[in-house]
Amino acid sequence: MNISDLTLRDLEYMVAVGKHRHFGRAASEVHVSQPGLSSQIKKIEELLGVALFERTNRTVQVTTLGEQIIKQASNVLAEAKKIPDLAKKTQFPMTGLFHIGAISSLGPYFFPHLLYPLRKKYPKLELILKEGLTESLLDELKEGRLDCLLASQTFDTSGFEVYDLFFESFTLCTPKSHPFSEKKSIQVSELKAKEMVILEDGHCLKDQMLEVCLPKNRETHREFQATSLETLRNLVACGVGYTIIPKLALLEDQRLKNLVSYIPFEDKKIGRKIILVSRINCAMKKDILELVDFIRKLKV
Repeated sequence: MNISDLTLRDLEYMVAVGKHRHFGRAASEVHVSQPGLSSQIKKIEELLGVALFERTNRTVQVTTLGEQIIKQASNVLAEAKKIPDLAKKTQFPMTGLFHIGAISSLGPYFFPHLLYPLRKKYPKLELILKEGLTESLLDELKEGRLDCLLASQTFDTSGFEVYDLFFESFTLCTPKSHPFSEKKSIQVSELKAKEMVILEDGHCLKDQMLEVCLPKNRETHREFQATSLETLRNLVACGVGYTIIPKLALLEDQRLKNLVSYIPFEDKKIGRKIILVSRINCAMKKDILELVDFIRKLKV
């Protein structure tokens, strides 16, 4: 076959069907009719000489070789998308679309501090924000669906460009009824794992709660796990136990004002390093460096 017979549009078709495992939903994503997409996929398979998908009346399965080809197609598309972005950004930095991801224990609390001053300084910047768990956000960064990621340094950063942004301290959130609520500060050694409520698996903050604050007895922590910091805060308010809250997430919530107390740690080093992560040789390097500098100067 001649590689010129395979277009970028063909790659988009393959990736869409591989993503959705459904021709109707894939067709909607790439803006073609379902029969048209099905016909084009057959032509692509004939051109390649391999079956990418196994079809039945109800399901679409990706073949083993199809998985490899679709993964490579995703990589090619990600690289191809850099071409217009690179040209545009070279002429007009900090303009156009910019996809920023943030871990869910940071995004809702940091974005309000970031967005207004950022858009004020760069009015032509169109921000697309995404919050989620570290692993899934890193996958989106690798695939080119995110331009950068705001996270805590809890993962292997090899293969990425990493920029230190700021340090965020941790605070103990405890019920008003707990003896800790009378303290002006607290030591890590005073915490008891059996009284802690933590985030569920997948949240990097959970690992930090255990590693930083409960290094010697992590195996005894409670099984009561929450999906978000707000769930944790409400569990504490109900007297279930106490937890760790990052500084940016400290809220003056009138509903909880008389139910929870926030106690600082005596050791000011108890906290997490917030970083910005991007792909190596990212086409938007100038924008990334501009954003890093902007965040470092931001007062939060």
